[in-house]
Amino acid sequence: MMTSGRSDSGDKVDWGRLALRGGTPVRTDPFPSVANASGRTLGAEEAEAVARVLRSGMLCSVWGSEARALEREFAAMYDVPHAIACSSGTAALHLAVGAVDPDPGDEIITSPLTDFGTIIPILRQNAVPVFADVDPATGILDPASVEKQISERTRAILVVHLFGIPAPMADFQALARDHGLVLIEDCAQALLAEPEPARYAGTYGDIGCFSLQQTKHITTGDGGLVITRDDALARRMRLFADKGWPRDTGERTNLFLAANYRMTELQAAVGRAQLTKLPDVVARRRRTAQALTDRIGPLTGLNPPALPGSVYWHYPIVIDPEAAGGSNATWVEALAAEGIPASAGYLHRPLYFTPVLAEGRTYGRSRFPLTSPPARKEWTYGPGLCPEAERLIDETLVVIGWNENYTVADIDDITAGIRKVRAGLTRP
Repeated sequence: MMTSGRSDSGDKVDWGRLALRGGTPVRTDPFPSVANASGRTLGAEEAEAVARVLRSGMLCSVWGSEARALEREFAAMYDVPHAIACSSGTAALHLAVGAVDPDPGDEIITSPLTDFGTIIPILRQNAVPVFADVDPATGILDPASVEKQISERTRAILVVHLFGIPAPMADFQALARDHGLVLIEDCAQALLAEPEPARYAGTYGDIGCFSLQQTKHITTGDGGLVITRDDALARRMRLFADKGWPRDTGERTNLFLAANYRMTELQAAVGRAQLTKLPDVVARRRRTAQALTDRIGPLTGLNPPALPGSVYWHYPIVIDPEAAGGSNATWVEALAAEGIPASAGYLHRPLYFTPVLAEGRTYGRSRFPLTSPPARKEWTYGPGLCPEAERLIDETLVVIGWNENYTVADIDDITAGIRKVRAGLTRP
């Protein structure tokens, strides 16, 4: 590993030549990664939790105790009366949209800059995803753009706390209240994020949705949770996770069309062990992210995240291509050559460019529910729909991979790589 501009042999790195141009890279060793044990907090506690479930012989949460315990513990952490465990973050969002119970062709407004798991539940409930633009400084859904998209068919706003950056929830609460809409928070990347001090993302809307997938702050491999303060929404989401089967009544029946999204006891047991580690994971990510922000914040052309309450699933930097010496693709190519984990734009394209939406590949050749009827119009998606999101993806957004196990030496290397690339790209 190289740190502070020095090679493995102790010689100073040649700052005059980027690794991309034949110079010595800042870093040759891999950084801690969520793809293996180096970047995870899995250990003896999780191993014992799995063994406990195996010894019990009960792996199904219908009759087991681990999933119900995880729900209680998660609800207590978020100070809400209801938490429901499910099989994935996408399933969590589907529980939320299923609780909204839209009619075919109803509309849900959301962001084009998110994982497609945010969109799948909307289409699966035969509703139309309507895309609003984002804040060019953060990539977070813009309330003013959302308001312009509200129609007589709008049922809900689905806000995404992208990269663990808290969305402006007071604005979205006002919009939802004024227009009589359900407010859903996608907190898949934002466990313990705080839009306001000491109040967590997920507690502002009617429903908060969380992911425990492999790359998230804590993991069960796959897994999800939803929270709410609303008794009726909680009841419907619990039923939706279990085929609409009201097991508490003793009757084997199905009250409405629903899926099987049950979390297993093995997942839940690991989740309980992981949950105890979450505050420390977030604290460590914040500490190292703040150290990097302090170091690169003064550099012209780079705009690192400076929002309080962020939990840094990734570390996004919005660049000024002219002042920074090149587009995000140029920057990422140079950073990768220096050994720094970076990607351009987060997505290759806004979600409305994916074949599912751009070509209407939904239910066979029907384009349902994007066609009229049931939609209020023929929905087509194309370039220019959300120009700020498109510019972030194509030109300005650089995403640095982040991890709770980063050391001071890792931050030294990331800092050195960013400074070196900026110097190399902006030098006359």
